[in-house]
Amino acid sequence: MDLSIVPGALVRHPREPDWGVGMVQSVIGHRVTVNFEHRGKVTIDLRHVTLAPVRPDPGSR
Repeated sequence: MDLSIVPGALVRHPREPDWGVGMVQSVIGHRVTVNFEHRGKVTIDLRHVTLAPVRPDPGSR
């Protein structure tokens, strides 16, 4: 399991780019709940999908 997938982390779903950036809400075992910009809340099984971490834009602070 990817140790960067923790609550508060920003991620993208590699097969659903239209969903936009999502924020991890919870991680329980291999299940992750993510709230995506254009899709809403989705539960994802990390055994089937590898979420891509998003690095925050340094100029956004």
